[in-house]
Amino acid sequence: MLETLFVKDFAIVGAAEISFGTGLTVVTGATGAGKSLLVDALLLLAGNRADAGVVRHGCERAELIAGFRLADASAARDWLVAEEFDDGDACQLRRVIRSEGTSRAWINGRPATLTQLKSLAERLLEIHGQHEHQALLDKTSQLALLDAYGNHGELLDQVAELAQRWRELDAQLHALGGEHDHAERIALLEHQVGELDRHALTPQELNALDETHKRLANAGQLLQGSGGVAELLDGDSEFAALRSIGRAQTELVRLAELDPRLSSARELLDAARITLGEANDLIARYRDTLDLDPERLAETEAQIARLHELGRKHRLPVAELKTRAESQRAELESLRGAGARLIELDRKRKRIERDYAVAATALSAARSATARRMNADVSALMGELGMSGGRFEAQIEKMEKSTPDAQGLERVEFMVSANPGQPLRALRKVASGGELSRISLAIEVAALGLDEIGTMVFDEVDSGIGGAVAEVVGQKLRRLGDRRQVLCVTHLAQVAAQGHAHLRVAKSSDGASTEVGIASLGGTSRRDEIARMLGGLEITRETLAHAKQMLERAQPD
Repeated sequence: MLETLFVKDFAIVGAAEISFGTGLTVVTGATGAGKSLLVDALLLLAGNRADAGVVRHGCERAELIAGFRLADASAARDWLVAEEFDDGDACQLRRVIRSEGTSRAWINGRPATLTQLKSLAERLLEIHGQHEHQALLDKTSQLALLDAYGNHGELLDQVAELAQRWRELDAQLHALGGEHDHAERIALLEHQVGELDRHALTPQELNALDETHKRLANAGQLLQGSGGVAELLDGDSEFAALRSIGRAQTELVRLAELDPRLSSARELLDAARITLGEANDLIARYRDTLDLDPERLAETEAQIARLHELGRKHRLPVAELKTRAESQRAELESLRGAGARLIELDRKRKRIERDYAVAATALSAARSATARRMNADVSALMGELGMSGGRFEAQIEKMEKSTPDAQGLERVEFMVSANPGQPLRALRKVASGGELSRISLAIEVAALGLDEIGTMVFDEVDSGIGGAVAEVVGQKLRRLGDRRQVLCVTHLAQVAAQGHAHLRVAKSSDGASTEVGIASLGGTSRRDEIARMLGGLEITRETLAHAKQMLERAQPD
């Protein structure tokens, strides 16, 4: 519900703050006083395009702020949470329009785009009249209103749930490759896994292969080198290490008998001879294991070449080929079992399709019945609102879709004929703003605000009518105000008298500048405004008495 509206330096308004309550609030004023400025401000706060012309002459910017209470606005609250603009049960829309034509917007104090502003405003208010911002012109809103009018919520939820389950099953089928034959992929994987199992090696096996190749490739050098080392240790040369140490040992034994302090040196030489002897034995055994084997070397090099070829084929380092074999083996097993899974998923999807067809058909039947009832109700109200012989038709259009749709098998288009003999035309194509306002009013009254929009604004809804029809319009607006907050800009006393609250817009000038003031009326001031609307410039006692009588009849409490 709209609670406050603040405007500053907007058009010819210097500054004004207006509080709104529940029920029907009427806005009146002399012709040209600026009654529709409140509607224009709400339109701009709802995301409409703005230009520099809305900024008051001589000012840098215009500022507009609307405060809403969200107690009964679940759709708006959910949107705010989803977009991370939520701030409890309060909601503030703010827009600043600069004199050069640029503008900025905020939602609950946080910067927002005009698209976001518009999306939120669509969940907070509807504006009916000679304007573009009208939810009833949108075909999606029309379908939602028809469903609300017929209380189709349970059927609609069932259809939407089945459509969602069908989409989930369809996605799983596509993830498994749909219903296509997997034989070619399975054959490829079987070949690749077999090839990798034959040739791919673990990191440890790769290290062992590299060591073997290195040894085989350098076998001649290793034989020659180890033989040379053995010759240095225990060869025929008198300078061989073991022979030299033997001579040194003999000499130290003789000298240690002369001086025992050399015994430690003798013991170290003994240990060194033993260590050199062991090293010589190890080298001899190693040399015995070496063999010049060109065939084995060729086999090792061929194995390494195959590994590198596989690496290029799979675009992987050779060390990762074993891991690739395991991942492809898992895919292969999955595909081998996919056939049974595909059959099961397809069976479930077909069952959901049958259940959806039953539920959607039931919803279609309910919509057709509701449309007939709505057609009669709205057409009757159009006659009461001065469009005698006019017709309304919620025209149901079957959808040509091959997959289940969350909104059912059809869409709806509201069609109207404002005068007898005229063909039905889409509501969004009705040319007359006054007719459009009254048709919208008839639909809203018939539906009693079932679309859950908390605030409805009617701008000049009484255009082109008068007398008894005007009083009926006022009564219908008041009836609508018992269920929703309604704001109505009017020039007819019969409508103004029906309001639960009354605002008057007046323009004044000091010769240098023009100001617009907005006042809340009650008691005699309201009676005087009704009298002005009845009698124009000349207000007589009879006019005042008539105004008082109208208010008493409209306001029995």
